[in-house]
Amino acid sequence: MWCARAGTPRLPRRRGRRPVLLREEYIMRNKVLVLVLVSCLIGTLAGRGEAAEKVRLGEPSPAVLSRYGLETAWTAQAVINPARDHLAQLTLDEELVYAQGTNGVLTAFDAETGRRQWAVRLGRFDEPTFPPVSNEGMVLAVVGHSMYGIDKLKGEIKWSLRIPGPPSTGPAIDESQIYVGTLDGSVYAFSIRRIEKLYLERRLPQWSHDTLVWRYQAAKEITSPPLPVGRTVNFAGRDGSLYAVTTNRPKLMYQFETDAPIVAPMAYVGDVQFLASEDFTFYAINADTGKVLWEFVTGLPIRKSPFAMGDVLYLSPDRGGVYCLNVTDGGQRWWKPFLTDFVTASHRVTYARDVDGNLALIDTNDGSLLGRIPAFAYPRHINNDRTDRIYLATDSGHILALREKGRDIPNFHKYPERRPIQPEFVPEEGEADGSSTSLEPNEAGAP
Repeated sequence: MWCARAGTPRLPRRRGRRPVLLREEYIMRNKVLVLVLVSCLIGTLAGRGEAAEKVRLGEPSPAVLSRYGLETAWTAQAVINPARDHLAQLTLDEELVYAQGTNGVLTAFDAETGRRQWAVRLGRFDEPTFPPVSNEGMVLAVVGHSMYGIDKLKGEIKWSLRIPGPPSTGPAIDESQIYVGTLDGSVYAFSIRRIEKLYLERRLPQWSHDTLVWRYQAAKEITSPPLPVGRTVNFAGRDGSLYAVTTNRPKLMYQFETDAPIVAPMAYVGDVQFLASEDFTFYAINADTGKVLWEFVTGLPIRKSPFAMGDVLYLSPDRGGVYCLNVTDGGQRWWKPFLTDFVTASHRVTYARDVDGNLALIDTNDGSLLGRIPAFAYPRHINNDRTDRIYLATDSGHILALREKGRDIPNFHKYPERRPIQPEFVPEEGEADGSSTSLEPNEAGAP
């Protein structure tokens, strides 16, 4: 056929299947596209694998933990926005682990299961905070210029009050009063009974001044948190002095002076108080009289709290390793210069951090190195002198809890009376009045 307009022949229209050549080109193009997509997918997965390897780097693996008789008890995440905030405080008691971020949120976890019990917002973003403390029913937290009382079971804010001056230490609590140190060298004592009364009358924080029992003025900033010791509360500051003041009224019982500021928190065992100064000396004094029982010279300033567990005491000077001393006479058991901080201890093993951020296992008796567990992915930890559990954390608030294998119930060091009663030792009906014969410890399955 001829095209009348162009004068050129018109090819007949092909019907049915497309030419074989075009179909092969279509298949080849699809194959190339599939190969490109597969290559991109493999590269993406490889990149993710490398990122995952980086995340796992420095974390204690189950195999390494098992080699040293440890296992993961639980992991948890504090209420923190990692894009903006970081972990500010990490502490514990026998029941709960407390994690507080720079966002002001305080999160409480069950110390044994890791279950999140509650989370509560305190103050504003980026306000200065101090380690929270607790008793049987209340958690105390200082945020900015305010102190908060939180129901330990429910996580509800029971009350808040205004501190008269800028705080410089965390709070301390005894049966009747709460103590806080400030930057101007003052220590304030607040009445718990008065606080609860004003709270019920809904007059807090406006009437915070009415909860004040007394104020004691030291020479310089209070740097060591108040420590209630029987009938006195003891505190220290940058003037290098330890003050022992009666709890009912601010009467000075004695003043113990050193040659440098005292900034480390103090420890207390029985009637002995342990005091670390920046004059390179560690003191053990009688808490009632202030008499020096023994001294230990480290040659370096001491700015970290000492920790006493049983008959041993751990001391960590600045860049000076970790010392293990006898509580009774200050005799040195061992010294490890490659360690940086005490973590916790069991019956035979002391757990500490080394200069590379690893978790080092030290024989408590002779100081020999038993092993090291990679843990620098968790740069934070709790100095746990209460139990034998190990708590590590990241700056973003991810918490890792470790324990020794087979130890379902922790060993309570500081307050043994708080150890829960095991089911096999609970008396059955009739046993309490002597009508049935109790089993011997080995028959009851006791260790």
